Amino acid sequence: MPDAALPLDPAILPHSAGSALRRGITGKCPRCGGTHLFAKLLKPVERCRMCGQNWSIHSADDFPPYIAILLTGHLMAPVIILLGQSEALPQWAIMAIVLVLAASLIAAILQPAKGAVIALQWWLGLQGFAGHSGKAEAGVA
Repeated sequence: MPDAALPLDPAILPHSAGSALRRGITGKCPRCGGTHLFAKLLKPVERCRMCGQNWSIHSADDFPPYIAILLTGHLMAPVIILLGQSEALPQWAIMAIVLVLAASLIAAILQPAKGAVIALQWWLGLQGFAGHSGKAEAGVA
């Protein structure tokens, strides 16, 4: 079933994968950048209100949580090491601090990671976005 995305001025379309990813990370439509990509915390809108792009065909699956966990682990490793070297804090306090920080980081990273994955799928023409990729619309060979 063909996607009924509206034609856009080429100046509005992202000219690189990086610009499409930035739009996705900030929660904007990767195609037009004019409106929100997410209807709820992690649920993308069915269609963009500005350009009509169908976002329900994405397949981000487990990749955004993987990115969030990977980044959180790398960011938390030095914090855990520093806290572990501290003799002023009891072990239960260190564990409480680490759990709160890790959960907060994962929650903060999850939506931007999902936006980036959806934007990358769109840009590359994957998961049903074939024929509607950013490269094809922007006239990039």
